[in-house]
Amino acid sequence: MVKLAVKPFKSSHSSSLPTTPPKYLGRIAAAAWRKVVRVLNERGDVLVSDEKLVEQYVTQYEIYRHAYEHIKKHGEVNAIYHTPVNPVTGEALEAEFTGFKRNPMTQIYSDAQKNLNTIGISLGLSPKSRKDLSKLLDDDKVDKQAVANSMKEFLR
Repeated sequence: MVKLAVKPFKSSHSSSLPTTPPKYLGRIAAAAWRKVVRVLNERGDVLVSDEKLVEQYVTQYEIYRHAYEHIKKHGEVNAIYHTPVNPVTGEALEAEFTGFKRNPMTQIYSDAQKNLNTIGISLGLSPKSRKDLSKLLDDDKVDKQAVANSMKEFLR
């Protein structure tokens, strides 16, 4: 009978994510991992289950950067040429410019940007979500203070 190795149980309520990125991430994604995880761990409101979201976020960031580099090198649009063929001889004639088409990398860039925004919001990385989070934390402090004041009045 073969025994399977059992991984130790990881609590989903851990207060930090691993600072070392997974080995399979690219160079840009690994660098982004270190930065994002540091910010999230400092905030202290992360769960182990957020690790997959961080992975998605940093891989989308790498795709975003690669797409941008490609667009910088090749432009937002590509020229389209048509090469007519002489029907009698089969010889290719001079290529004719017919217009432009959108560089497909612009769509990849746009999709990565949208994914970064969506995942970032889930992780609390957008300015609005950080503001909402701090407001929630402030509201909790106000409620605790109000309860404490009410108890003081009651006990007098």
